[in-house]
Amino acid sequence: MKTIYVEKIFTDQQMDTLGNSFVQSKHIHQIFDEDVDVFSKEGDLLLRFRKNVLKQKDSDAFFDATYKFTTQNTTKNRGSTTGSKSKNVYENPIVQSSILGYFDRWAPNQKQYFKKAGMKLPLEVRETRFSADFPEKFKKILPLIQDINKYYKKLLPNYFKKQNAKAKQTHFKIPHTSFTTITTNVNFQTSIHKDKGDDGEGFGNLVVIERGRYSGGETCLPQFGIGVNVREGDVLFMDVHQWHGNLKIKPIDKDAVRMSVVCYLRTKIWERTKNKSESFKKKHLANTRKALKRANKHSKTRKKN
Repeated sequence: MKTIYVEKIFTDQQMDTLGNSFVQSKHIHQIFDEDVDVFSKEGDLLLRFRKNVLKQKDSDAFFDATYKFTTQNTTKNRGSTTGSKSKNVYENPIVQSSILGYFDRWAPNQKQYFKKAGMKLPLEVRETRFSADFPEKFKKILPLIQDINKYYKKLLPNYFKKQNAKAKQTHFKIPHTSFTTITTNVNFQTSIHKDKGDDGEGFGNLVVIERGRYSGGETCLPQFGIGVNVREGDVLFMDVHQWHGNLKIKPIDKDAVRMSVVCYLRTKIWERTKNKSESFKKKHLANTRKALKRANKHSKTRKKN
């Protein structure tokens, strides 16, 4: 097991300038491809990486359940992580990225449905479409997510304890985990960014599922000049409140796929639903489904007229 201490190669001011651009190979001086713990020179944990610890069958089940949904339901709503400079989501690049589990914002089109129907916006805690529309597929992704949670507890017990205490206070979460939400990305090079909306006392994670051969895609902390070659079966825990992004993905095989999976707890979900009962959850989800269906129907009727 290696323990590495690294220094910043870019100042905070320089990183503010590099933010929302893409990581370049010239920014990265060292890429890790073995078990390692990396700290800043001040002693703060930056990342903890473990190779070949996740089960192949769990990765396969996750991929089979989510790949089609992620690639067929593309989105423009990933903001600055796409490298876009526009605040208008409709001007952002289209990416293959999906959110599973629960989320704390209505999608832009859903807000439009409510507005056009003259309806008050419901409490912004919702079940994502994948989880609501494909419950059997959602069950198939749980073993991988629960295994990530197991390694979270094992490798970062102090961070896990704080996040899990919050997760226990809400029924809007992934069963038997400290997570409320999962993001999947397919062949998506994210720009240099810091995560927002996740639990500030927790610690980020990332796993990768692969089909075919590719090079690149390493997950990087450019301010420190380091990257990690996360491959299928590996698990990376990292401080996602540091500047991070991944290098360009270069297919070797024509149909090569790099699916990244990120699990986290949305702070606003916890704040809005902590200590609410299971019956509150069921009633809220049923009411929001009805409200969205009514608003959507109203919007379609107006278009016809």
